Amino acid sequence: MLSRGALRAHLLAVGLAGPVAMSREESLRTYRLFAARDPRVTLGLDPEGAWGERELIALMADRCGVSGDPGRVSGQEVIDPERTLDGLDAFAGRLAAVAERRGTVLFGTGHPHRLLGFYAALADALSAAGCLVLTPAQGRCVDITTRFGVRMCTIDYVRGVAMLRTPGARVAGSESAVHTHSPLPVRAALEGAAESGTPLPELVVGGHGWVCGAGQLGFEAIGPADADDPALFVGEAEGRVSVTVPLDDAVHSAYYRPLTRYVLNRACLSR
Repeated sequence: MLSRGALRAHLLAVGLAGPVAMSREESLRTYRLFAARDPRVTLGLDPEGAWGERELIALMADRCGVSGDPGRVSGQEVIDPERTLDGLDAFAGRLAAVAERRGTVLFGTGHPHRLLGFYAALADALSAAGCLVLTPAQGRCVDITTRFGVRMCTIDYVRGVAMLRTPGARVAGSESAVHTHSPLPVRAALEGAAESGTPLPELVVGGHGWVCGAGQLGFEAIGPADADDPALFVGEAEGRVSVTVPLDDAVHSAYYRPLTRYVLNRACLSR
């Protein structure tokens, strides 16, 4: 059993919280883009409030632990490990609730190279607890806009976790998967479930567009977010995202394993 104190030490040791790789300049750039309602950073969320740059800095200071000083424009960004731990506790609570009623769950990630193992372990545990882990729209094409133009990808599932691949990719696991923040994959997955008569998810677990896209459509959604991901925190503040866990979402995949153990233990899903 991993204690809260031990996990806190791990978060700081590997850069999941505390001083993180994200720079203040990168965070502020994203806040400015969000304030301008740039779809690249709203991630499928249609904010109700008037979120200007100063309001976003205040929100991120409250929810994530970054500096609330608008005059601080450089240096490393900081995530408060206590807020990360509180977020993980709340995240585990939502998993426990859906497991208790043996509900339906959809997992998806735009960070397959980092977070596939984290989500897959949660999917395995919920499946073992009697939940239906959904895999709708397998093979469906999704056009993703990138800096190189529009890229056609397909939805694929690995251990119950949705991700995007380039057409024709035959490499197993996450090696040929595509990194994306787009809400289009979750929209396609939900559309596929509705068309096939598959039960719709009671909970969507993922990151970026998977959470914001699902939350905007009225589905309960939970996931992690970095210091430059204001959309998930705004969604949480406005009641369309159930839980956002502040952490660095781009460290080595092995560094998330203690988080998996902690969450499964808190959710009473450890085997």
